[in-house]
Amino acid sequence: MNATSATQRIGRFRAALAASPPLVWAFLYFFCLLSGYYVLRPVREAMGASNDVKAIFPPWMIDFFAARGMPLKEFTLQVLFTCTFLIMLLLQPAYGALVSRYPRRVFLPVVYGFFIVTLLLFYLAFNSGMPGRGMAFFLWITVFNLFAVAVFWSFMADVFSNVEARSYYGYIGAAGTLGALTGPALTSTLVQRIGIANLMLVSAGFLTICVVCVLRLRWTAVAREQERKLASGEVPMGGDVLAGLKLIAREPLLRWLAVLTIFGVGVGTLLYNEQAAIVRRLFTDPAMSTGYYAKIDLVVNGLTLIVQLLATRWLLSRFGIKPALLIPGFAIMLGFAALAASPLPLMVAIVQIITRASEFSLAKPARETIYTRVGREWRYKAGAAIDTVIYRGGDLTFVWVHKVLSAFGSNVVFGVGLLVAGGMTFGAWRLLREESKLPSERTSDAATKSSEA
Repeated sequence: MNATSATQRIGRFRAALAASPPLVWAFLYFFCLLSGYYVLRPVREAMGASNDVKAIFPPWMIDFFAARGMPLKEFTLQVLFTCTFLIMLLLQPAYGALVSRYPRRVFLPVVYGFFIVTLLLFYLAFNSGMPGRGMAFFLWITVFNLFAVAVFWSFMADVFSNVEARSYYGYIGAAGTLGALTGPALTSTLVQRIGIANLMLVSAGFLTICVVCVLRLRWTAVAREQERKLASGEVPMGGDVLAGLKLIAREPLLRWLAVLTIFGVGVGTLLYNEQAAIVRRLFTDPAMSTGYYAKIDLVVNGLTLIVQLLATRWLLSRFGIKPALLIPGFAIMLGFAALAASPLPLMVAIVQIITRASEFSLAKPARETIYTRVGREWRYKAGAAIDTVIYRGGDLTFVWVHKVLSAFGSNVVFGVGLLVAGGMTFGAWRLLREESKLPSERTSDAATKSSEA
């Protein structure tokens, strides 16, 4: 892609922002959301890779495992991921009740308001050096990332049509990537100066701006629903609080979305555990490991931004979601094949960068366009269930798989990872077959209206 072509694409991006006020607000919303998250993500990674067990786990938990001959230091990530999955199981019905019983104007600000308040509590916990703060924060930020981002994309499907989504989601994803660059840059610059505790306040400021964007974009969502005579998001959705999981079990398209998610998570979890082992060997100071993770995030998000600005919109608009879903799968398979042959630490980092960048820049925007063509219950309930319970179920499965495989060496871990990447690619192919059965753009509004009746 030459310089002239890149300039033209950037020009189209600027023209789209000027022509669509909702795109501007969505751009600001996702920028602030991921800025707030990525300010804190290196803190989570440092906690997960920390050798200071007392900072991670509460004293009673350390004593409980020690009494049974199981030092927590050897099972840090396994315990954290297991607890995360259990929390997701408990929260999924609560989230289902929230979106069923309260209108959009209530539950969206409530979700973000909850996270802002808890950030203030974490400020106090880190400032006082409270034992067990690492585990609490690790679990909290995982829940925050999944629920807050899931709510964002569900809301975007209320705001934009399918045609608009194919044109705009690449740009909106780029806004998130800019935020994902800004967040770790702020952390890398500030953590040594202001300390980890004050990063909580920085993140809370970004989330406050998100609430403002939600309130502004709600007007656009209402106007779109009235224009197309769709079910209003300003009234409670109703239905079963477990409807999301039931929809996944019943609908083939959602089942294959879940399969794709599980195998995609498996690929990332195997790489994540290898990286954590490397960091545990190289760094002993939490601030240093936090800075290290921040630099990794900068590289990942820089590559993601380039792809989003120069390729994502072009691929989605011209070819649909097929290449955006299949290209990451084949690239990751090649990466794991290389790792199985030569599991060098540098190669692990390179493949992780490719894995995360392709997910953020191509696969995620492609999957989210599907939700513009289905009913609100699919978006807010089934979509959230896939991004929370299914996602963390995959995490839990593969974090223990890695624990078993790691006893046989890195070559075995990455050999199995190659099979997992193959499963991810197969899931993408089957999802595309189901997606092709959805109504065309001309009839999707009518189908959506019928599914919401």
